[in-house]
Amino acid sequence: MNSTSAENGSTIILPDFPPHLVVFGMVAGSANLILGLPLNVYILWLILTKASGTMASEFFSLNLAVAEIFFCLSTIWYFLFVQLKSIGCYEAYIFSVGLIYTGRPLFQCCICVERYVGVVYPVVFLRYKPLRYRVACCSVVWLMVLASCIYSEVTSNKYLYLYGFFVQNLLLLAVMLFCCLSVLRALKRPGPGGEERKRGNNMKRRAFRIILLIMIFMVMNFLLYMTAVPLQCCLDTLEFLAARIISSCLALTTGFVQPLLYIHRAGKLICCRDL
Repeated sequence: MNSTSAENGSTIILPDFPPHLVVFGMVAGSANLILGLPLNVYILWLILTKASGTMASEFFSLNLAVAEIFFCLSTIWYFLFVQLKSIGCYEAYIFSVGLIYTGRPLFQCCICVERYVGVVYPVVFLRYKPLRYRVACCSVVWLMVLASCIYSEVTSNKYLYLYGFFVQNLLLLAVMLFCCLSVLRALKRPGPGGEERKRGNNMKRRAFRIILLIMIFMVMNFLLYMTAVPLQCCLDTLEFLAARIISSCLALTTGFVQPLLYIHRAGKLICCRDL
């Protein structure tokens, strides 16, 4: 299943993918580039053009958009690898995989935890509301993303690569599900009486629908990443490779979902303003 190529005297094992899987990967990469890149750039523009006081509350979303933009651009390395069979292009693309396998779920987890603390523990949220705490948290996340990129480069042709990301995503999915379900439960509680209660209930219903949508797409996205790993024991090498590539490509093309949900939450999605 592998072919050996050499460049500058060094030898590296490159995967010899079946043609139909290569085409599927190119289609998925093109969809991610065409849909994900402009939407995430628009998110970045929306956040940066808001008043300075609102940037702190959207800082995790800003970093998530930046990570998505970097990965969308890095799919160009995959196209170059398919066309040129260049080892350098292959290594550059594999290095960038950490952006999407770790950067996306970690920043999504930060957003979920922030919402959880804001709804369930508002006093704690106000204490750690200043931007410096979010900057410190995002700095740690970017260091973890860098470590993930290096991990991808070192273990890309080993099963340790799959199991490492499987365990990581399983833990992050558990944290995010706990946070989302806790927020949904808190939003179901009745508010104060009178007209204020009616307005508050309308806002709660809207927030409930948005968070429920986020949770559904988040679970689908994580399950796509993790589906192929348990199938290893019951599939042969070629079938497992196909399942891994297809599930990964489908997960990667969901990069436009989070921006759409953000645009909807910001009231900029014209077709869904009344939801």
